[in-house]
Amino acid sequence: MSQYDVLCIGNAIVDIIAQCDDAFLAENGIIKGAMNLIDAERASLLYSRMGPATEASGGCAGNTAAGIASLGGRAAFFGKVANDELGRIYAHDIHAQGVAFDTRPLEGQPPTARSMIFVTPDGERSMNTYLGACVELGPEDVEADKATGARVTYFEGYLWDPPRAKEAIRLAADHAHRAGREVSMTLSDSFCVDRYRDEFLELMRSGTVDIVFANDHEIKSLYQTSSFEAALEATRRDCRIAAVTRSEKGSVIVRGDETVWIEAMPINELVDTTGAGDLYAAGFLYGYTAGLDLKRCGDLGSLAAGLVIQQIGPRPRQNLRQEAQAAGLL
Repeated sequence: MSQYDVLCIGNAIVDIIAQCDDAFLAENGIIKGAMNLIDAERASLLYSRMGPATEASGGCAGNTAAGIASLGGRAAFFGKVANDELGRIYAHDIHAQGVAFDTRPLEGQPPTARSMIFVTPDGERSMNTYLGACVELGPEDVEADKATGARVTYFEGYLWDPPRAKEAIRLAADHAHRAGREVSMTLSDSFCVDRYRDEFLELMRSGTVDIVFANDHEIKSLYQTSSFEAALEATRRDCRIAAVTRSEKGSVIVRGDETVWIEAMPINELVDTTGAGDLYAAGFLYGYTAGLDLKRCGDLGSLAAGLVIQQIGPRPRQNLRQEAQAAGLL
């Protein structure tokens, strides 16, 4: 009997979200639609130029953990915050959402990570992230009982930026596989893929990763092709299961020779795409660890993603389990 359905490992980041226009991005040298790593000085500058903002605990894997808990799943999270005000806010938020989070906070500098997220009128988000305490996540933060006790261990590709986090991921994956569990990752964004293409492919081809999440831009970047179909076929060969999201075109899931097409959830208004991929992974992994078929897993992912993009912020405000039951998915 597993102790947890999913263990999520990622950067523990407080998101500071503001709306802006494309001219603001150009004026401030912000790459639209990407996650840009910045230093403390740049973080202070962008914060001073932001309009009215909303603060919310975020980080890709943390958002996924929160989504799994909202669906009724048992989720745990590894991520490093500092023992400061933002760190305490982060810990409070993730505990309040029902996620097990016991990583020891960092004493002293650097401070808890924060990401200035600028949302343009088309709903696209451009992230500017100061990693802060996240870079201190290391092997000593891997709790073996959680890594062996979770059906799936899920981590974000962004963790390949702070160097010691790689060691933590490999250790957690080793614990998981020794216990007969599975390991999953998200490619995070196409710029992250450009930085670590060879390493990500090695994780897939070596069997370190069993399940991959990506969007169509990331998967084409991974295989350096403009053809979605070619990238999908390559992914099919390299990984046991892949789930690839395509915005309003829905998603596609491949496993061996099996291909499952998933429709996007109809929405009333696109407000903010922050967290869409994270919540898709939450829905999929909840269904997968509950033993549901791939079609139902994808539909749960589509539902969770469709709900979160109709609000500001990356974590569900609705009870996702109730929403899934109303939609006939649970």
